[in-house]
Amino acid sequence: MNTHHGWRRFWARLPVLSAVLVLALFAGALPARAIEIEKVVSPGGITAWLVQDHQNPIVNLRFAFRGGSTADPVGKEGLADFVSGMLDEGAGDLDSQAYQRRLEKESIALSFSSSLESFGGSLRTLVRARDEAVELLRLALSAPRFDAQPLSRVRNQILVGLRQAAENPDHVANETMSRKFFPNHPYGRPSGGTPESIASITRDDMIGFVKNRFAKDNLYLGVVGDITPAALGQLLDKVFGHLPDKSVPVVTADVLPVTSGETFVIRKPVTQSAILFGHAGPMRHDPDYYAAYLLNYVLGGGSFNSRLWVEVREKRGLAYSVGTFLHPLDHAGLLLGSAGTDNARVSETLQLVRTEWQRVARDGITAKELDDAKRYVTGSYALQFTSSGRIAGTLVGLQLEGLGSDYIDKRNGYFAAVTLADVNRVAEKVLQLSNLTFIVVGQPEGVTELKATAPR
Repeated sequence: MNTHHGWRRFWARLPVLSAVLVLALFAGALPARAIEIEKVVSPGGITAWLVQDHQNPIVNLRFAFRGGSTADPVGKEGLADFVSGMLDEGAGDLDSQAYQRRLEKESIALSFSSSLESFGGSLRTLVRARDEAVELLRLALSAPRFDAQPLSRVRNQILVGLRQAAENPDHVANETMSRKFFPNHPYGRPSGGTPESIASITRDDMIGFVKNRFAKDNLYLGVVGDITPAALGQLLDKVFGHLPDKSVPVVTADVLPVTSGETFVIRKPVTQSAILFGHAGPMRHDPDYYAAYLLNYVLGGGSFNSRLWVEVREKRGLAYSVGTFLHPLDHAGLLLGSAGTDNARVSETLQLVRTEWQRVARDGITAKELDDAKRYVTGSYALQFTSSGRIAGTLVGLQLEGLGSDYIDKRNGYFAAVTLADVNRVAEKVLQLSNLTFIVVGQPEGVTELKATAPR
């Protein structure tokens, strides 16, 4: 059974890796330049990006449809996430148990997931079981059953997850940030739903989601493994050829996050406070994106080498963790950060973040910091290619971002071209202390509450 029945985090996980782990992964990584991407068009006109790998008799397929939780109707928040937990709970003539038995018999790994702006799936199969895997995926996309018993079971699992999440300070901070930053916009709604919205979702809602979202015009595919272009073309038509040509459009407006330097405190009886902070950042196709990426590495994205880590964690031991990251969405850009610390040390932690934010905006970074950032960002890129599944996921991600199949070869060159003047100009433009907004969940001591709210 697909275990993806939880909530969706609003922000990405901070990429904190120890030096030992980085070296271990890097040693087994496939060099990015060794990856040859072929564009395969099936007889029926379906396009996929393929990387052939005939060393092992395995095929990894990743796919995504545009339109995730942002497409959930008002009052039906969590629909996309709910559907992702139901597609492998029976399809065609197979009920949930029969469907799962066929997956298990051939060791086929099939899962589905939703995000803010896409709905996707993953299929991993041995070549000898490829026909069976193809048929099971086809049934899940074209004839999901949404039977009453598994629907009730999965609904209950989601409701339990939501109750647990409501007591998790990190989750509460994430939900609060999305709501405060994006009022009256789909980004501000709870992507995993609420108890009320999950309770209201019906089988007909799920059927409508599948009908509206699963179509050829918003389908993106990446395949890695032991398969030829000709065989892949046949596979694509078998699995996806039945889909309608056009999806129902998802209209989402571009939006600027609402940030004005406020501090929002959500009181919860915990000994450690969860802190989120941020404001607007560059979108993915902003000309300054690569400079901002390197800036973020120096500010807080470089884990043990970043300014915030050194000032907050290493020198003063104020926080257990602290970092920043860029979070470009399809219709907004964000620069976000997080920290976790004892309630008694929240005030000082917030002040240090503000101080360093202002210092980097005013003084910029050094040439050595930029060189170190470039070295890590370019050298660690191979970590995305440590397995065929990760490569397939990268192929889909590049397509969703509107980047070309030659991006892997060009990517490090974009970072190499960034100058110190570029980064420091972007620092002055992007790092806006007056807009830096904080969400604190816990019982922080000595925090000036510009806005204080009770738990929801």
